[in-house]
Amino acid sequence: MPKTPAALKQLPPALQASLDRLGADLAVARLRRKQSLSAWAARLGVSVPTLMRMESGDPGVGMGIYATALWLIGRDTALGELATPAQDRGALELDVREAVHLGKTRAQHSAQARLKRQKAPQASDD
Repeated sequence: MPKTPAALKQLPPALQASLDRLGADLAVARLRRKQSLSAWAARLGVSVPTLMRMESGDPGVGMGIYATALWLIGRDTALGELATPAQDRGALELDVREAVHLGKTRAQHSAQARLKRQKAPQASDD
């Protein structure tokens, strides 16, 4: 029996729920097309047990198999949009934090420069 990778043992419950839903949705898509497990598995290039694992949301099934199943139902273009930088909220939040920090730093340096300019003429008058 193969060892389960640590990453799969630590899979967040919400992610497992998403995989469960994806697998179930792919099973519904197969059934709506009136395709048997064996016919759909042949189209995917996998065994029936692998197809059954995918339809049950098994995270150990290769991403390529999920991608091919999405291609079979005409939904493969959605994959290209999953991790687009414009949708990466974590990175966008970091960008905003960095911009705010940069703005504060520049404002502070500008204020210090103004204070130095204001003090410079007073020091020369003495």
